[in-house]
Amino acid sequence: LQLVESGGSLVQPGGSLRLPCAASGFPVVYYAIGWFRQAPGKEREGISCISSSGGNTNSADSVKGRFTISRDNDKNTVYLQMNSLKPEDTAIYYCAAVPGVTVNEELCDLSGPWYDSWGQGTQVTVSS
Repeated sequence: LQLVESGGSLVQPGGSLRLPCAASGFPVVYYAIGWFRQAPGKEREGISCISSSGGNTNSADSVKGRFTISRDNDKNTVYLQMNSLKPEDTAIYYCAAVPGVTVNEELCDLSGPWYDSWGQGTQVTVSS
Protein backbone atom coordinates (compact mmCIF):
# COMPACT_ATOMS: atom_id res chain seq x y z
CA LEU A 1 0.00 0.00 0.00
CA GLN A 2 1.27 3.45 -0.93
CA LEU A 3 -0.10 6.66 0.51
CA VAL A 4 0.29 10.10 -1.05
CA GLU A 5 -0.85 13.27 0.70
CA SER A 6 -1.45 16.51 -1.16
CA GLY A 7 -3.34 19.77 -0.82
CA GLY A 8 -1.07 21.51 1.64
CA SER A 9 -0.52 25.23 1.16
CA LEU A 10 -0.35 28.64 2.81
CA VAL A 11 -3.76 29.73 4.12
CA GLN A 12 -4.95 32.65 6.22
CA PRO A 13 -6.30 32.15 9.74
CA GLY A 14 -9.96 31.23 9.60
CA GLY A 15 -9.56 29.62 6.19
CA SER A 16 -10.15 26.07 5.03
CA LEU A 17 -8.21 23.33 3.30
CA ARG A 18 -8.99 19.80 2.23
CA LEU A 19 -6.13 17.31 2.27
CA PRO A 20 -6.46 14.13 0.18
CA CYS A 21 -4.65 10.95 1.13
CA ALA A 22 -4.62 8.86 -2.04
CA ALA A 23 -4.03 5.13 -1.60
CA SER A 24 -2.67 2.81 -4.26
CA GLY A 25 -1.86 -0.88 -4.34
CA PHE A 26 -4.81 -2.00 -2.27
CA PRO A 27 -8.41 -0.87 -1.67
CA VAL A 28 -8.50 1.70 1.11
CA VAL A 29 -11.68 0.08 2.49
CA TYR A 30 -9.49 -2.65 3.98
CA TYR A 31 -7.45 -0.18 6.03
CA ALA A 32 -7.90 2.02 9.03
CA ILE A 33 -6.52 5.45 8.13
CA GLY A 34 -5.15 8.05 10.49
CA TRP A 35 -4.10 11.66 10.00
CA PHE A 36 -1.16 13.01 11.97
CA ARG A 37 0.76 16.23 12.08
CA GLN A 38 4.12 17.41 13.29
CA ALA A 39 5.09 21.01 13.87
CA PRO A 40 8.72 22.15 14.15
CA GLY A 41 10.12 21.28 17.55
CA LYS A 42 7.01 19.39 18.58
CA GLU A 43 6.07 15.73 18.82
CA ARG A 44 3.89 14.07 16.23
CA GLU A 45 0.20 14.43 17.07
CA GLY A 46 -2.60 12.12 15.98
CA ILE A 47 -5.54 14.26 14.94
CA SER A 48 -8.16 12.15 13.20
CA CYS A 49 -8.82 8.59 12.08
CA ILE A 50 -11.40 6.37 10.39
CA SER A 51 -11.88 2.65 10.84
CA SER A 52 -11.60 0.26 7.89
CA SER A 53 -15.34 -0.39 8.14
CA GLY A 54 -15.84 3.35 7.74
CA GLY A 55 -18.29 3.25 10.59
CA ASN A 56 -16.16 4.84 13.27
CA THR A 57 -14.06 7.97 13.44
CA ASN A 58 -12.10 9.67 16.19
CA SER A 59 -10.60 13.14 16.53
CA ALA A 60 -8.23 14.87 18.89
CA ASP A 61 -9.67 17.54 21.14
CA SER A 62 -7.42 20.12 19.45
CA VAL A 63 -9.30 19.73 16.15
CA LYS A 64 -12.71 18.47 17.21
CA GLY A 65 -15.47 20.52 15.61
CA ARG A 66 -13.08 21.98 13.03
CA PHE A 67 -11.58 18.99 11.18
CA THR A 68 -13.53 16.14 9.57
CA ILE A 69 -12.24 12.88 8.13
CA SER A 70 -14.07 11.15 5.30
CA ARG A 71 -13.47 8.43 2.72
CA ASP A 72 -14.30 8.14 -0.99
CA ASN A 73 -14.15 4.44 -1.82
CA ASP A 74 -14.48 5.01 -5.57
CA LYS A 75 -11.45 7.30 -5.56
CA ASN A 76 -9.59 5.18 -3.03
CA THR A 77 -8.91 8.36 -1.09
CA VAL A 78 -9.35 9.58 2.48
CA TYR A 79 -9.84 13.29 3.05
CA LEU A 80 -9.15 15.62 5.94
CA GLN A 81 -11.39 18.68 5.74
CA MET A 82 -9.91 21.46 7.85
CA ASN A 83 -12.00 24.51 8.70
CA SER A 84 -11.43 27.53 10.94
CA LEU A 85 -7.69 27.08 10.64
CA LYS A 86 -5.44 28.62 13.27
CA PRO A 87 -1.72 29.48 13.20
CA GLU A 88 -1.14 26.60 15.64
CA ASP A 89 -2.39 24.20 12.95
CA THR A 90 0.80 24.88 11.01
CA ALA A 91 2.60 21.56 10.55
CA ILE A 92 3.48 18.79 8.15
CA TYR A 93 0.42 16.56 7.80
CA TYR A 94 0.76 12.83 7.27
CA CYS A 95 -1.67 10.02 6.65
CA ALA A 96 -1.03 6.47 7.80
CA ALA A 97 -2.69 3.08 7.35
CA VAL A 98 -3.00 -0.29 9.02
CA PRO A 99 -4.99 -3.30 7.74
CA GLY A 100 -8.34 -3.56 9.47
CA VAL A 101 -7.98 -7.32 9.88
CA THR A 102 -4.77 -6.73 11.85
CA VAL A 103 -6.34 -4.49 14.46
CA ASN A 104 -10.14 -4.45 14.42
CA GLU A 105 -12.28 -3.40 11.52
CA GLU A 106 -14.43 -1.23 13.78
CA LEU A 107 -11.56 0.63 15.42
CA CYS A 108 -9.07 3.33 14.64
CA ASP A 109 -6.47 4.95 16.86
CA LEU A 110 -4.64 8.25 17.18
CA SER A 111 -1.40 6.61 18.24
CA GLY A 112 1.33 6.52 15.60
CA PRO A 113 2.77 3.06 16.37
CA TRP A 114 -0.65 1.57 15.62
CA TYR A 115 -0.02 2.18 11.91
CA ASP A 116 2.47 0.49 9.60
CA SER A 117 2.33 2.48 6.34
CA TRP A 118 2.97 6.21 6.06
CA GLY A 119 2.85 8.87 3.40
CA GLN A 120 5.54 11.47 2.81
CA GLY A 121 3.57 14.40 4.23
CA THR A 122 2.27 17.74 3.00
CA GLN A 123 3.02 21.16 4.49
CA VAL A 124 0.20 23.31 5.84
CA THR A 125 1.03 26.86 6.90
CA VAL A 126 -1.57 29.07 8.53
CA SER A 127 -0.46 32.68 8.56
CA SER A 128 -1.62 36.15 7.63
